[in-house]
Amino acid sequence: MRVAFLGLGIMGHAMAVNLVKAGHEVTVWNRTPGKMVEGAGIAPNPAAAAQGAEVLWMCVSDTAAVEKILFGPDGAEQSLSEGMIIADSSTISPSATVNFAERVREKGVAYVDAPMTGSKIGAANGSLIFMVGGDEAVIERLQPLFSAMGKKVFRMGETGKGQATKLAMNLQIAMIFEGFAEALTLATKLGIDPRQLVSLIEATMVRSGVVEYKAPFVLQRDFTPNFPLRLMHKDIRLALEAAKEARVKLPALETVEEIYELATEEGQQDLDYAATLTLLEKWAGVLVKSEAA
Repeated sequence: MRVAFLGLGIMGHAMAVNLVKAGHEVTVWNRTPGKMVEGAGIAPNPAAAAQGAEVLWMCVSDTAAVEKILFGPDGAEQSLSEGMIIADSSTISPSATVNFAERVREKGVAYVDAPMTGSKIGAANGSLIFMVGGDEAVIERLQPLFSAMGKKVFRMGETGKGQATKLAMNLQIAMIFEGFAEALTLATKLGIDPRQLVSLIEATMVRSGVVEYKAPFVLQRDFTPNFPLRLMHKDIRLALEAAKEARVKLPALETVEEIYELATEEGQQDLDYAATLTLLEKWAGVLVKSEAA
């Protein structure tokens, strides 16, 4: 398929690489010039990238970035034609997604929201899991692309429901990790070896995929960004905004958001979101490591 892929960040670059490897005709664009994908064409702007494409696939940082790519100066809107599909793997506002879909539908363009989970490792090895909103027939047309980039696709409902699902998923990830980080901090303060605690967690009902994935990085004090704190913070805010629109109260997430705000003030926004642990350590006067402090 002829694909315009817009956004070559931590996830997007690997996704575009896998599309090329699968034999698709890919043209890429990135807001910051200089990033390339071997075997793909390079466009100077979204409008040029979308010219002649069957599918326009986006993976960018936030709602404003998606809107600018589609409808801003040199935006893709001017190159859209009937029968094209827009797929968005960014994590953005569900209500804005519905609005964007309505605007391009006037041109006969289908819109699918397809955020994913699997972190940069999953993006690199083509094992992402997509949570998708959109028409079933349109999603079926995208199956060759999903197969090149991931291992599973879950259709969650109509357009917008993929984004709503992603916010619910990231809400859980943020809160599960916060619980894990607080447990590590308290255990360390009370003289427990964090490695031993992790072994116990993994052997009991307390275990989770979040802990399994993050524990090795945390115990090595490796906060290299798999998922930058600034993006998780953005997703937490999106979840709180969606909750406000739906008149849903999320008191625990509101508290976690305050921690992310403080971490950002400490300059940790470009580290992995697991770096929120260091705030808890600072407040407790401990350092989580392999032996009790």
